[in-house]
Amino acid sequence: MRIETPLARVRGLGSAKEGTEHWWMQRLTAILLVPLGLWFVSGIWWLVMQGASHDAVVDWMRGPVTATLFILFAATTFYHLKLGMQVVIEDYVHNKKMKWTMLIGLSLGCFIAGASCVYSVLAIALRG
Repeated sequence: MRIETPLARVRGLGSAKEGTEHWWMQRLTAILLVPLGLWFVSGIWWLVMQGASHDAVVDWMRGPVTATLFILFAATTFYHLKLGMQVVIEDYVHNKKMKWTMLIGLSLGCFIAGASCVYSVLAIALRG
């Protein structure tokens, strides 16, 4: 038995079948951000408490584990940001042109910011 009306079936106005995946990805990124965020905050706190110089921070960031965790943290943060803001825009912006403009801007902005973070970490980590 179907809940949708025959007219809705003809028009194809049923579920887009993407809401569940979006919801799960948002929860997965949130779970990943907990240990990555704790690692980031504790690492910065440890460096600040030591009174580390700029060179000490750069040396710490050059480590392969640190660079990998920084890249994961940046990528997960911006993907989680995109997922969350996308829901807000889709729910509260009712003008179609404005909604699509904002969604495209959000996607581009998150991609550019994430790519900049990854590039910065790689530049520090691979600079010899």
